[in-house]
Amino acid sequence: MRRTTAVLTPVCTAVLALTALGACAPGPASSAASSATAPGTPPEVSLPPTSGTFDYQLGRAYDEVAGATSIDVVVRDATADPLPGAYSVCYVNGFQTQPDQADLWADREELLLHDADGDLVVDPDWPDEHVLDPSTADQRAGILEVLGPVVTGCAEDGFDAVELDNLDTWTRFDQIDEAGAYALARAYVDLAHGAGLAVAQKNAAEITRVAHDELGFDLAVTEECAAWDECAAYTDVYGDRVLQVEYPDALDDAGLTFEDVCARDDRAPLTILRDRDLVAADEGGYVYDAC
Repeated sequence: MRRTTAVLTPVCTAVLALTALGACAPGPASSAASSATAPGTPPEVSLPPTSGTFDYQLGRAYDEVAGATSIDVVVRDATADPLPGAYSVCYVNGFQTQPDQADLWADREELLLHDADGDLVVDPDWPDEHVLDPSTADQRAGILEVLGPVVTGCAEDGFDAVELDNLDTWTRFDQIDEAGAYALARAYVDLAHGAGLAVAQKNAAEITRVAHDELGFDLAVTEECAAWDECAAYTDVYGDRVLQVEYPDALDDAGLTFEDVCARDDRAPLTILRDRDLVAADEGGYVYDAC
């Protein structure tokens, strides 16, 4: 992630401190405009095509998938550039810290989750990532000071949408207030919409209806939904606006082949198989297939 500070107006900070579902837009130093899109009202953003070639490139960006096929829809990290000519989705870890960005949070420990002993909480599956704590309005305002510019920076760099990862932290860590997590999600959505970005729900199948209808998410990115038999949770809500990624190890554990995935009625039109490390096409271990 690139940017470490945001320009927030005093009014914006006050609003965040007073409302559980506050949304915040950058001040005059940003090119993003404020948006207060009501839940269920389509924002004026571009949504991805539902056919063509999709790729998930969080490991390293590249311009063609196996077989020298051009890409129509791609997800890349916020530190990468969008792919010219493709619908480009910008990955932002909106609810946890990135492994190489500990310095962003070094003097903001009040924004990080602590356990009962006062120690910082890390994600056991990603032990180099701390968990953000959006439980209070002040914490949400502080998190937006750090990550808000990353979201608006995606728009400035030319991305079409933003994917917000780890939306489900409140389901995995009991200390996180559910309403606070929803409030931060809605603030991100409003900020992104104001910058002209569509917003993708990442995983969290159990809250797709809330995420779409109440929080304002426009599309979904799902990992392993076939392996967990939960693809309908996304496609029933978002229709064809779902980007589905499966991994070989998870399918093996579920006793499925990728052919099984492609034969499912509830899969997304844009469904791909990728290697777990999401390496580039010219690296060892690269896996790519599509339905």
